[in-house]
Amino acid sequence: MESETTQSSKPKTTKVETKPKLNSKNQSYKLQAKNVDVFYDDFQAIENISLNIIEQSITAFIGPSGCGKSTFLRLFNRMNDYIDGFHMNGDIYLDNKDIYDSSINVEELRKLVGMVFQKPNPFPKSIYENVAYGLRIQGIKDEEFIENRVIESLKQATLYSEIEGKLDKQALTLSGGQQQRLCIARALAVKPSVILMDEPTSALDPISSGKIEDLIHELKKEFTIVIVTHNMQQAARVSDNTAFLYMGKLIEYGDTQKIFTNPEKDRTQNYITGRFG
Repeated sequence: MESETTQSSKPKTTKVETKPKLNSKNQSYKLQAKNVDVFYDDFQAIENISLNIIEQSITAFIGPSGCGKSTFLRLFNRMNDYIDGFHMNGDIYLDNKDIYDSSINVEELRKLVGMVFQKPNPFPKSIYENVAYGLRIQGIKDEEFIENRVIESLKQATLYSEIEGKLDKQALTLSGGQQQRLCIARALAVKPSVILMDEPTSALDPISSGKIEDLIHELKKEFTIVIVTHNMQQAARVSDNTAFLYMGKLIEYGDTQKIFTNPEKDRTQNYITGRFG
């Protein structure tokens, strides 16, 4: 008589959830990463990360310093290309197009995927010329068009009411929070569809940080936003979905409320409760 086969008692491995649920038929994935590895020479900074980012949503990347958050963020507009020794395996898609394909014009890509850095970095020019800069380097010469875009972008960045009538003022004379909103306006002027933000409030006071957070909420109505933050309270306040990275790996990804109240992984729970990190 044949012996009955028994099921192995080895526990099943659980996969990281990489697809936040789409909440309506109007939503779609704006950005996708598939099996991404990143190396700087022999050092591996990102290990086999896959995730999908919903259009017109706010996604936060959290994790301890050095876990790969900023490296991963910069993949979406190819800012890592400038770093010696950088190379990548896997695929990154914007609107289902492979942005690392040899046919991609990187400058055109960066018009679609704007970047706001940790520290405000206005140019030593007037407020007006800071916002007009991207339009001018595109070769646009219609001054009426440029003026309209500058004003519209400053209004979108909730800065115009504070500097109206002072557009010829040097940008470097603005406060830190105003400078950061100016940099956001500069990114908006070329009409991107995605805005990447790398610790956009870490150098700002709480009031200025609050204004940036309010602005992020408003911008979600038109743009897809991805933000790196060390401030977990900020991630909980502003984001729809949160990705927790640790040592170059994606530990958990999903709805922000669930991540912060009922995470699936012990490592996520330990990080958000301050037990390590």
